[in-house]
Amino acid sequence: MYRSTLFICIALLSCLPAAAFAWEEDPNICALFKNAQIEGTFVLYDVSDHRLGGCNQTRAETRYNPASTFKIAHSLIGLSTDAVKSVDEVLPYKGPTEPFIPEWAHDMGLRKAIKISNVPIYQELARRIGLERMREGLATLQYGNQRTGDVVDRFWLDGPLKISALEQTRFLSGLVQGMLPLPKHVQESVREILLLEEGSDWKLYGKTGWQNAPGNGIGWLVGWVEKKEGMYVFALNIDINKPSDAAERIKLAKESLKLLGLL
Repeated sequence: MYRSTLFICIALLSCLPAAAFAWEEDPNICALFKNAQIEGTFVLYDVSDHRLGGCNQTRAETRYNPASTFKIAHSLIGLSTDAVKSVDEVLPYKGPTEPFIPEWAHDMGLRKAIKISNVPIYQELARRIGLERMREGLATLQYGNQRTGDVVDRFWLDGPLKISALEQTRFLSGLVQGMLPLPKHVQESVREILLLEEGSDWKLYGKTGWQNAPGNGIGWLVGWVEKKEGMYVFALNIDINKPSDAAERIKLAKESLKLLGLL
């Protein structure tokens, strides 16, 4: 009964931003993208006041490969299936001798792996989970188009898995409230390892992603700001046309959050 209720809750939650709340376009946030000469979208969902808005609604509803932002859902699925016992259980590195990021080439747990976005470590986790349990996890979380294809350790990088910025905020709003149909301690563990930085009255949580790194592709930053008065979930994606555009993910997201008085 309890699990059924949770499934109903997340199903309702997934409909709320799109169906129940009108989109509020923010011209000041759009000006940030224009001034930076970056094509993209920013979505903010106020969990307490149920307000939804940002810049470029059409793009916010468009699905793209999640790239490394999938590590959030990936961690949840891995922990809830016992493919890994905790965020500190060490997973073996089985990637190339000279990876894209040299720091990847070590055995490590999810706590460290998510901080440096270690692709080979998460590929090992995916192989432990397996396609069947991964598909079940995606369906449980109602994550994007829920498609894995037949390659268990590449589908979030190359497709067919895709998700929109709006869907990212729906998914994360469930996580920040502990409303996903997964054990509470699993959700708490994943929230903990996503902390990026904090100020005097706020904490910023999140995960970057870069589809087709280090080449042209889609760049992501998704997460939330925790303040005393509430939770504010956000998702940003941009076109990356040159390597220097990657830095704009964090810059534009933080500028948008500051503009909204959240940082």
